[in-house]
Amino acid sequence: MIVEHALLHVVPSRTEEFEAAFADAKSIISSMPGFMNLTLSRGIEQHDVYLLLVEWERLEDHTEGFRQSDQYQDWKALLHHFYEPFPVVEHFDPVLRA
Repeated sequence: MIVEHALLHVVPSRTEEFEAAFADAKSIISSMPGFMNLTLSRGIEQHDVYLLLVEWERLEDHTEGFRQSDQYQDWKALLHHFYEPFPVVEHFDPVLRA
């Protein structure tokens, strides 16, 4: 399993609209092969910053399977216009879970 991590800086005046769009978009990503789990958390100190954590079975499930799929184009259309700046996405290999 790998964990995808992205800090999403949403245009401050569009956070409610973003959350509604993300609720629709989650069905896209959760239908992808290798998808395991997703958590979207809103910042306490910065209400327009969100932490997205997605668990995938393998790195390629995200980087190739999802990102190169037709469904990713729908995901982009729903969400990418909310970000300023565009997020950096990183992947992690869990070492310890409690």
